[in-house]
Amino acid sequence: MTVLTARALNRAALARQHLLARTDAPALDVIAHLCGLQAQEPQEPFTGLWSRVRDFRPETLDGLLTGREVVRVPLMRRTIHLVTADDALAWRARHDAMLRQRVLTTYRAELAGVDPDELSAAAHAVMADGEPRTLAELVEAVSDRWPEPPRRALGELIVGGVLPTVQLPPRGLWGSRAGVRNATLSGWLGRPIPPLPDDPTDPVGQTLVRRYLAAYGPAASADVRAWCGLAGLPAAVKAVRDELVTFRDERGRELLDLPDAPRPDPDTPAPVRFLPAFDNAILGYHDRSRIIDHDHRLLSVAGERVALVDGRVAATWTLRGPDLVVTPLRPLSRTERTAVTDEGAPLAAFLTGGADSADGEGVTSPKPGGVILEP
Repeated sequence: MTVLTARALNRAALARQHLLARTDAPALDVIAHLCGLQAQEPQEPFTGLWSRVRDFRPETLDGLLTGREVVRVPLMRRTIHLVTADDALAWRARHDAMLRQRVLTTYRAELAGVDPDELSAAAHAVMADGEPRTLAELVEAVSDRWPEPPRRALGELIVGGVLPTVQLPPRGLWGSRAGVRNATLSGWLGRPIPPLPDDPTDPVGQTLVRRYLAAYGPAASADVRAWCGLAGLPAAVKAVRDELVTFRDERGRELLDLPDAPRPDPDTPAPVRFLPAFDNAILGYHDRSRIIDHDHRLLSVAGERVALVDGRVAATWTLRGPDLVVTPLRPLSRTERTAVTDEGAPLAAFLTGGADSADGEGVTSPKPGGVILEP
């Protein structure tokens, strides 16, 4: 069985994540291909798309959100994801048990006396009028029946577990600091959530596996589970295995992949790319060594924004006023420092409203916004 080096896996992941070269595909198609973008920090998907989509502009994503073509929902790993409306509906029922269980595990003692099915029925009854509500308003509406649990725990079980919800705009719009107002997913989209098929081969899980590999592969079964948070995927993997090709990584793990998916030459040059907080290009794996060193692995769960140099996490970055401040994690060569500045300057301009062009290719000296590259 062919062994794929960490560098080969890196280039494959970058290619599928549109991080080797920006794509001309519409943002909606990119969101679908990526199986969504992690979006617990509402403004971060704009940077994620800017780094992947040529000429991306904020109003494009705003239009998709207000047009109900993409939605902000609790989904993979019980975190907020920005996904297409079609995927939110198709995948919600498959994630239902995991979403409930993760809340109940987190608040085991606090929610010991709460029947999730009874709470689901009560929450659906409250939302039957179609009015959006905050978490506090939802909890208040059912508190007469469940007065003892802490409100935060009860609210998270409602909006993160038993009630399929969507966070409504202006939450998630460009520059917005709006709080969370929840509506039911089916009510917002005007379509019901399909029930899970009564099929032991797990057809929805099969789709998740194929889609994951298209955007993240080659990958191990453990990587698929780490990305979506679903433990019960063996039947789906078994059902699609004959469609797949297999490799080994340098640790000896079996890796699965789609036969015709891109696996570029490991020596393919990788441009500097800036990733937002919690980007799934890093978090979408159990073994993240293809893109981030072991010593820096905790950055990916701490909400640090990172920059890729030669395809790997090599710096963190943040905005300081109009400037992009980059802090290297290792010594950068003069050529690498120039590349970081050349890519970072248009991102600074994009984030501060000063860019004439929406991507980092061919843009020179945009103002306002510059790059401060720390020693």
